[in-house]
Amino acid sequence: MEIISKQQFLGNKARYLRKIVSGAVFIYPTDTIYGIGCDATNPAAVARIRKIKHRSSNPFSVAVPSEEWIYDNCIVSREVKQWLQRLPGPYTLLLKLKNKKAVAASVNPNTQILGIRIPKNWFAKVVSELDMPIVSTSANITSKSNMTSMKNLNPDVAKKVDFIIYEGKKEGRPSSIVQLYAKKSRVFKR
Repeated sequence: MEIISKQQFLGNKARYLRKIVSGAVFIYPTDTIYGIGCDATNPAAVARIRKIKHRSSNPFSVAVPSEEWIYDNCIVSREVKQWLQRLPGPYTLLLKLKNKKAVAASVNPNTQILGIRIPKNWFAKVVSELDMPIVSTSANITSKSNMTSMKNLNPDVAKKVDFIIYEGKKEGRPSSIVQLYAKKSRVFKR
């Protein structure tokens, strides 16, 4: 496991993007807390995250490359369009997929609902450059403390990832979940 800064990542960006495309599992900063991610279209990489987090079947959310990706792969109602105007931001929008092949089936097993994020931070541009969805779930073992600094990163998680992009302590909380696939939308703060 390699710990790098934002500057080191950006200075060697091509190398790290190749790692991600090749199936790397990594920890990265979001606009809220630290997330653990991988190429969301790579079933083997998604399986690694499930094993690291001890999470058998609950769906993962994904950071997506663009609003266009959302329109191409999800059902977008008038209300969804209104919420899209709030992105980038600290929200996970729960949308119904229209393209089931947009992510690996193991990202959202047994459901057509997908959590979508466009974080309001520099890493969103990296996701856009990759032009593919990246798993965006908290960097922890399921139901344990969220990672806000290296101090509270579970050592079992740390040793099982390929690299960590660390930019100091995060003061945020997990993103608010906005349910937009049912007749009535709901917002859940975490």
